[in-house]
Formats: sequence, C-alpha cells, structure tokens
Amino acid sequence: MGPVGKTLFRNGWLADVEQGKLNRGELLVEGGKIAAIGPSISCSTALVIDLGGLVLSPGFIDLHTHLREPGYEYKETIASGSRAAAAGGFTTIACMPNTRPALDTAARIAWVKTQAEATSKVKVLPIGAVSLGQAGVAATSFADLKASGAVAFSDDGRGVMSSRLMLRALQASQDLAMPIMAHEEDAELAGNGSVNAGAISERLADAGIPAAAEFIMLARDLYLTELAGGHLHVCHVSTAESVNLIRQAKARGIKVTAEVTPHHLHLTEAIVPNLLGQAKVNPPLRDEVDRMAVIAGLVDGTIDVIATDHAPHAAHEKNVPVGQAAFGFSGLEVAYPVAQAALVDSGFLSLAELLPALTCRPASILGLPQGRLAVGAPADLVMLAPATRWRVTAEKLRSQGKNTPYLGQDLVGQVLLTMVDGQIVFDAREEGK
Repeated sequence: MGPVGKTLFRNGWLADVEQGKLNRGELLVEGGKIAAIGPSISCSTALVIDLGGLVLSPGFIDLHTHLREPGYEYKETIASGSRAAAAGGFTTIACMPNTRPALDTAARIAWVKTQAEATSKVKVLPIGAVSLGQAGVAATSFADLKASGAVAFSDDGRGVMSSRLMLRALQASQDLAMPIMAHEEDAELAGNGSVNAGAISERLADAGIPAAAEFIMLARDLYLTELAGGHLHVCHVSTAESVNLIRQAKARGIKVTAEVTPHHLHLTEAIVPNLLGQAKVNPPLRDEVDRMAVIAGLVDGTIDVIATDHAPHAAHEKNVPVGQAAFGFSGLEVAYPVAQAALVDSGFLSLAELLPALTCRPASILGLPQGRLAVGAPADLVMLAPATRWRVTAEKLRSQGKNTPYLGQDLVGQVLLTMVDGQIVFDAREEGK
C-alpha cells in the first residue's frame, strides 16, 4: 500500500466496542493510524467523509476464513477472498490451513504471508495445521509455524480424533501462548451424514449428523485442556449441549473461547428441503432449540465471537443433491447483515452490543492491536448503514464462491466503506454512482 494521507470522519456515531456504546463524535486518521477522537476535530488538510448519521466501527476481524489458496484456486484465491472480506467490512481475516498442500510447514505459512502482501486488500493471518497433511497422525512443528507467522493452530475441516495428538497440541498451546482452534466433530459419530440428524434427515433418506458428534468431542477436548493447560478455541458452535459444556468449563476456570457463525445464529435445518445442497454446511444447521441456545450463549458471553467460516465452492460442487454437495457457505459478504437480523432486529442485542463480537473480542483472542477505536490504533475501519436494504446477487458477490443460502434475498444492514491502515479498500458509495 502507498502513502496514506489524512481522513476526517464526522457527523456520525462512533462505536466504542470496549464499552458496547455508540457515541456521537469525529475521528481523524493520519499515517495509517487513528490520530484523534473527539466531539469536534479541525483539520483543514484532511479528506472529509460525512457519515451522514451512520455508524463508524472498528473493522471486523474474522477468526475463521477459508481462502483455498494454494491448491483450490478454482474456489477462491487470497485476492478474491480479500475483496469479499473488504466488501463485508472485514479488515483482518485468519485463514484456515486446509489448502492443498496444507499449511503444515514454516515455508507454507511464509508463502501465504508473501502472497497476501502482494495480492490482498486486507490483513491475512495464517493458521498453521495441527497435524502433518492434516492427517491427524503426526504433529507439526508448532514452534516453527509460530516463528514463521502462524497465529493459531487448527486441523479445521475435520476433528482431531487422536486424544494423544490433541493433548500434544494443547501442551504446545500452553508453551507457545497460541490457541488451538478445534473443529469439534467425532468423525465416527458424524459418519456419512449431510444434514442434522432428525426428521428432515429421515425425510431426505440421509444418515444425519447427530449433535453428539460435536459435543462428545468437545467434552473430551475440554478435559484435555484442563489437563494440559493451553487455550482451546471452539470453532462454529452449533448445539445447545456444546454451549452448556463451554459455560461449565469457563466456570471451572478452563481457558476456552468459542465462536458461532452468523448462519447458525439465524437459520435452522428447516431450509434444507428447499435448498438442498445450497443448505449443506458443517456443522449442519440444527433445530430451533439449538439456534436459541447459541444466541443465548453469545448474549451471556459463553460464546465470545462471531466468525464466518467462509467456505467458498464452485457451482458444480453445490448445485447437486445434498448427499453429493460440498459442505460450506460463502459468508464474508453477508455476515454483518445476517448477524444483525439474528441478534439486533430480533431484539436480543443492540448494534453497539453486537459489534464487540466482530471486533475487539476476536482481536483479544489473537492479541491484535486492531479491533477498537482508540488513538494510536491501526486505522482499520468500517462505515455501516444499519437500515439500508440490499439484495444478495451472484453479480454483487466479490467472492468466487456464490454458495450462500441468502442468494436472491434482501438483507438489511450494509457496509458502505472499509478502510485498512488508513487506505480505503472498499467503497460502495463510489460503486453506486
């Protein structure tokens, strides 16, 4: 990125995410950082952006993104995924290691960092694999992965079936002060299922993925964390029992954090019969009891953050019968309005209370300086129009993956502008001219 001048945001609401409040004020950006915040700022040399009564928030931080590169560039690339991130208000994304080859060596982590520096519009933080080739057998060199720039370790896309390997990973987490991001799924219990086990899976003649496939593995990993120490971060929580287990573990003092996706907050398995392969995701969409439980978990702090689990696929991998379809939704560009619909429009949280789950809390989990509006912090910012309605179309999506159950639907809540280190990387106002 080139030189950054001064930008003054005025006439709007500033999101104090650490306090969960919106305050009227102005904010000055200079040299890629937040230079001043106050009720009235004078700077004759700055580019002035009139917020028009809208909201300026810290840029969103996604702890769980699949960028597919290297190896699956027909699904997504770092460049296209970063464009999707910017359009969705995400200024920092952590990318999972289930590429081809997997991000299981220092050299591969370094390659992603170099590629991101050359092609990405946003900050890309690579996550290193727990096991070589993500085969679940031999541990990677955790220290080398950290030294090369990995921010966490995960075998996401599958659960770590070996208790011995998971214990080793958690010991490394303790030694290196790095989170283990766990895909909690017992592969033997999940079997060949495609959707949540229950009446709908029976109607579709699908084996079904039971809730127990998630919470049985989670219970094991919580006990292993208690034994080894370390930091367990639970990916894409989807069941009521998982929320209960995490709540109990936090009460016992276990260092555990957790994420939930916008789609698990907003949707249930009821959409599956109509959308079939387009509604297939892992973990699967559950029932209304589970949906309300993950909402309650986010509201009471049991679940810490919202993460997209952005999983782009090509059309031929989703427009097929549900049993043959790939798991996953393209999520970066719809995350904010979907989360707003599930939590704010439904009365569970205010917008000011929602935003910490997308900003300062994920920043805290990874120890990042961004994610808050404070003098000296990186000028990673997003301008939000909470009441603006827009339609999700394949043409509007920047991701190569158009696989979202929201395609063709109207959503309320739009990202108007995204800034990274003081540079505008997305501007819907210009695109609308």
